[in-house]
Amino acid sequence: MSSRTAASPIPTTVAPKSGSPASGRAAEIVEQPSGRRHLGQAERVLVLDFGSQYAQLIARRVREQHVYCEIVRHDITAGRIREIAPKGVILSGGPASVYESGAPRIDPAIFDLGIPVLGICYGMQLACDALGGHVGQAKSREYGRASCEVLDADTLFAGVPQRTEVWMSHGDQVDRVSADFVPLARTPTCPVAAVRHRRLPVYGLQFHPEVTHTPAGASILANFVRNACGCGGTWRLADFAEEAILSMRERVGDGRVICGLSGGVDSAVVAALLSRAIGDRLSCILVDNGLMRAHEADAVIDEFEHHFKTDLHVVRAESRFLEALKGITEPQEKRRRIGKVFVDCFADEASRISGARFLAQGTLYPDVIESGAAPDGPAATIKLHHNVGGLPENLEFELVEPLRDLFKDEVRQLGLQLGLPEKIVWRHPFPGPGLAVRCIGEVTKSRLDTLRSADAIVLEEIEREGLMRKVSQAFAVLLPVQSVGVMGDARTYDDVLAVRAVETEDFMTADWSHLSHELLARISSRVINEVRGVNRVVYDISSKPPATIEWE
Repeated sequence: MSSRTAASPIPTTVAPKSGSPASGRAAEIVEQPSGRRHLGQAERVLVLDFGSQYAQLIARRVREQHVYCEIVRHDITAGRIREIAPKGVILSGGPASVYESGAPRIDPAIFDLGIPVLGICYGMQLACDALGGHVGQAKSREYGRASCEVLDADTLFAGVPQRTEVWMSHGDQVDRVSADFVPLARTPTCPVAAVRHRRLPVYGLQFHPEVTHTPAGASILANFVRNACGCGGTWRLADFAEEAILSMRERVGDGRVICGLSGGVDSAVVAALLSRAIGDRLSCILVDNGLMRAHEADAVIDEFEHHFKTDLHVVRAESRFLEALKGITEPQEKRRRIGKVFVDCFADEASRISGARFLAQGTLYPDVIESGAAPDGPAATIKLHHNVGGLPENLEFELVEPLRDLFKDEVRQLGLQLGLPEKIVWRHPFPGPGLAVRCIGEVTKSRLDTLRSADAIVLEEIEREGLMRKVSQAFAVLLPVQSVGVMGDARTYDDVLAVRAVETEDFMTADWSHLSHELLARISSRVINEVRGVNRVVYDISSKPPATIEWE
């Protein structure tokens, strides 16, 4: 995606599933993707990330073909790719223009490896530019749906209708290709919408096949993976689980691992995986920070003390977190302070656990991408979370993140494979900083209690409607806004509460849920009648992008 497309978000929808630690600290970081071993990865596809916040969607689509796919830096060398020996390479989109000074480039020797390459949007422009074509500003920019005419079914478009709808998001485009390229498709304003090289296994798509707004996109990616790359589709999540268990067992040796439980599915799956790998050498710590959902701390204690019979340590630390958050309104500073207190609480409790050397976290692939995993990579950091940033340099644990290669739907599948009950696996995601980032403005005990009560009502009503799986994530947000109201004969000036509900497959993009008016009316009525201090309820109808799922 060129620099002129920043205002044009790429929509998509994928099924529920939901990072990387900060650089420059003493914690031992998990090996980079190319250094990890996974069963079934004789077939592997690499996505070179040129700054696209949606590169993970490409990876997710490839995994749907049962081919393992991982994202690597754009400046990976041809020599390193030769060592990894992937079956294919995909060049992602990105915010730059290939003709601008400082735009991310590619090692041109990659095209000579004989490994199939597919460039998407910026990736196509980069490939064509490197192989004799020319990229310039489009006469007519394309944002959104476009009608695409297939000129040559070839490898990529096998089985795709001659006229199909695609999703465009670009201001630059390839305006001239060398004689070595064959045009495969066009749109009314983009004469070169897809290409292939005559001699090299190099392909390009100006549109985005990874989003569901390109109906044939999955088929086009499948054609690349299966036909161009020759993948048979041998990767299975069960292979990942087996290898992760073996890898954790080998890495930990006779040491003890501490796992932080938050009440969410991610930490629960990490705990279940480690329990399978190392048994009673797993100790779990629940930091009750006062920022959890209603009754969540008690539920976690019940599940892991009685159901899993885990060595569980509970740290009651609400006052410490509230003190750290006093007067703080800036979202990233909230996250930093929560992360610091979280680690301090962990360290205090861990010092009481003999032999504790490793710290396990439920970091997922979207966390890695959104947190700007590569310290000098092209992707922008969207959020900071105590799982993936802000850890101190004197951290005395070695960090293990066994789920950092997985998307949220894959984590849920893994949880079911490991025997976790569905009530845990299908629990709605919850941010690491908890209600602090849903309590807009200053965080206080009274505001948290108000938010907690309202949030419980939102979830109760959605569950009563039978929508807990259809709605991927739902919650309440307490705004730092008061409005005038009337209750009985009295005038009120109370808080405004926003209700957020989204549907998504990958949590990287999301559409707002079209809840019925009747359901929204019940939620509003109950909140206003049952939660003291709230006299107005609004519903958030923003999609991601341009909004994020969380408000902070």
